[in-house]
Amino acid sequence: MKQKLIVGNWKMNGSLAANAALLQALKQGLPAGGKAGVAVAAPAVYLAQLQVELSGSSIGIGAQDVSQHEQGAFTGEVSAAMLKEFGVRYALVGHSERRQYHGETDAVVAAKAQAALAKGVTPIVCVGETLQEREAGQTEAVVKRQLAAVIHQVGPCVSELVVAYEPVWAIGTGKTATPEQAQAVHAVLRAQLAAATEHAGRVPLLYGGSMNAANAAQLLAQNDIDGGLVGGASLKAADFLTIVAAAQ
Repeated sequence: MKQKLIVGNWKMNGSLAANAALLQALKQGLPAGGKAGVAVAAPAVYLAQLQVELSGSSIGIGAQDVSQHEQGAFTGEVSAAMLKEFGVRYALVGHSERRQYHGETDAVVAAKAQAALAKGVTPIVCVGETLQEREAGQTEAVVKRQLAAVIHQVGPCVSELVVAYEPVWAIGTGKTATPEQAQAVHAVLRAQLAAATEHAGRVPLLYGGSMNAANAAQLLAQNDIDGGLVGGASLKAADFLTIVAAAQ
């Protein structure tokens, strides 16, 4: 059985004190020898803190974004090489909030994924449809288009990706896709990856639409759901640990 992966996305939340308390609770609460992989994606300014706090821990460090550029006159950007220096293992690319609020196109997301891979950082490629797109029956076309851009860009490195399906209508809204709805989309993504690489089974498919302590077990029981990209619930140690426990 493939190892499950649970990634907490703190979004633009946190403080030095709150982060320290949360990370301490996670380190104490995670079971020794747990089977699930665990990581937290923090705002860039806190990555140095995570590198110190999580030293010697099994919890991986994630960034919430990465530049498509290696270096240069790109004020405010953070390169994959910079992230790597702070022990970052994962970088979110194409999160719906980046697509919506920062105008990131499929091409930009693909370039960011490639830039991360080039420096040994695993991109967590986020795909998902809006409510309008779902109601118009476009879910499959949208997620396949978004993932296809990345597959085309990274070529033979496809098997090194992590993919997260995050229905935009279920992010921060309290709404969640039913396990059956989520599984159906994950199955589509799995088939798309299988057509691109014989190593598609290596690619973890995470569900990222309001996974919480109450629904995690049902979602994680689905055949093609290999973990979760957890938003609000990742800011509460007890809730996040419950989700991790459901993935063991």
